[in-house]
Amino acid sequence: MADTVGNADSVEDADSVEDANIRHVAKHIFVTGGVVSSVGKGVTVAAIGRLLKSRGIRVSIQKLDPYINVDPGTMSPYQHGEVFVTEDGAETDLDLGHYERFIDEPLTRESNVTSGQVFEHVIEKERRGDYLGGTVQMIPHITDEIRERILRVGETTNADVVIVEVGGTIGDIESLPFIESIRQLRRMLGRENVFYIHVTLLPYIGSTGELKTKPTQHSVQELRRLGIQPEMIICRSDYEMPPELREKIALFCDVDEPAVIPLVTFSSIYEVPMYLENIGIGNLLVDALRLPAQEPDLSIWEKIVEHVTSSHAPLEIAIVGKYTQLPDAYLSVTEALRHACAANQVNLKLKWVNAEDVETDGPEAHLADVRGIVVPGGFGPRGIEGKIMAARYARENSIPYLGLCLGLQVAVIEFARAVLGEQANSTEFDPESPHPVIDQMESQRGVTKKGGTMRLGAYPCALEPGTIAAAAYGESLVYERHRHRWEVNDRYKDVLAERGFRVSGVWPEGGLAEIMERTDHPFFVGSQFHPEFKSRPNRPHPLFAAFVRAGKQVHLEGDQEPLPIGGSEDMLSSSPLLGPAEEEVTVPSGQLP
Repeated sequence: MADTVGNADSVEDADSVEDANIRHVAKHIFVTGGVVSSVGKGVTVAAIGRLLKSRGIRVSIQKLDPYINVDPGTMSPYQHGEVFVTEDGAETDLDLGHYERFIDEPLTRESNVTSGQVFEHVIEKERRGDYLGGTVQMIPHITDEIRERILRVGETTNADVVIVEVGGTIGDIESLPFIESIRQLRRMLGRENVFYIHVTLLPYIGSTGELKTKPTQHSVQELRRLGIQPEMIICRSDYEMPPELREKIALFCDVDEPAVIPLVTFSSIYEVPMYLENIGIGNLLVDALRLPAQEPDLSIWEKIVEHVTSSHAPLEIAIVGKYTQLPDAYLSVTEALRHACAANQVNLKLKWVNAEDVETDGPEAHLADVRGIVVPGGFGPRGIEGKIMAARYARENSIPYLGLCLGLQVAVIEFARAVLGEQANSTEFDPESPHPVIDQMESQRGVTKKGGTMRLGAYPCALEPGTIAAAAYGESLVYERHRHRWEVNDRYKDVLAERGFRVSGVWPEGGLAEIMERTDHPFFVGSQFHPEFKSRPNRPHPLFAAFVRAGKQVHLEGDQEPLPIGGSEDMLSSSPLLGPAEEEVTVPSGQLP
């Protein structure tokens, strides 16, 4: 479906798609943002990818980030939200999580390009002498490198269409090389192979009750000044856009009126693809890019939206972390919980609990009314004791517990303190602990650089038969994504197992504990990996689905009646992870045994 191109020394030297070397070249949709950041480009791009895939078109997605960091792995979550890890171990922007969840395709390190990566590679080439005799400049050397990385995605994935999101906002100085590169690609690949979309915000003026188009007009003017005329403008707003504004934007921005798309804020991001399909974006893109496509089949997505938006009994789950003021820091965790709740026919009621508040107030003040506790990943000592207290509260009160990466480690520390004494700890927090139940991995001990040096990406995990984990997965061997330097210390596995905290999943090649669980608890499971990265709205992750199912069985003291378990057919009724319900657990609210 995509083109092959030929007859030049390289694509970079070609004047058109017909003049380049013979290579697979996908059609490209470039999406830029205007007016403000965080306007919703990532979800929009993911939704468009879903629409094209529903037509039998092979799709891949790429994010261009203008910051100088090589990747977001060393950034604080407050700076850039969560770090999403790909199968091949790349630490990437959180938008790649949206892409994978919507198009249901694994992405790779090629799908996230930063200015830091580009500059680093060009400088390495200059030091090697690859440009010997030449002056290395933004144009052509930096833009050539960016163009090559964009084209590489289509080649490596054999995609028919590559959707490329340009991070940041039009007008940002750091994004100029990326804008210039995507401008050049249209000249190289041909107009019928490139489509530009601009996503902007229509601000609402409360005093007059109006949506304003002037910022969108100015943003498009700046984009045109840089050589790009958008063919579609998607207008984000919390309010309905009157038809006359659509006409006005089309006139002032020189875009066909059907290509001015109002996009209001929905209660669920999973509603966006159906809305965009109904407004005609799918057919517009197919026609503009001359894509041979079949009729769209969004039946699975319709079912996803139905289950995600249906009204069911609420299930309150606490996320205990130290970045709770910024939910994007745990974006994949919250989405995985939503997937699992939809499959189990309950409505997720999230309770954000700051781990430092637990240290100050005690766990009962924050966790007495929840039916499940999640402790997600993280680094550093701040809030650690609060997370340990949350794990103890879950263990002693039979509240379902799911520990993710660090969440497993704090659960091990908590239980080891009960068995071995209060001095049990991780060497990350107490290098002199007499009982280092969590220790740095052997392969990490000589590592001095922070960026990209952790145990990253997908590794196998062999599951122990007869365990909660094995029952949840329904398989004996799984592959999960990792991001950590510390691990459960082998020397303490046996003593922990003797007291009821056993390893239920191991890395076959090295014996590393991948999953641990309590044998005397309805659901107390921790994983060294990050299962949230592989959860999908149509295929919730097994551990999250089993965790939510366990939460449905909890009956807190003071409840008028047991939490309703449903009565209608489950979304995944044939799945082993939503099998027979466990016995109901009655918890004496706020009372430790």
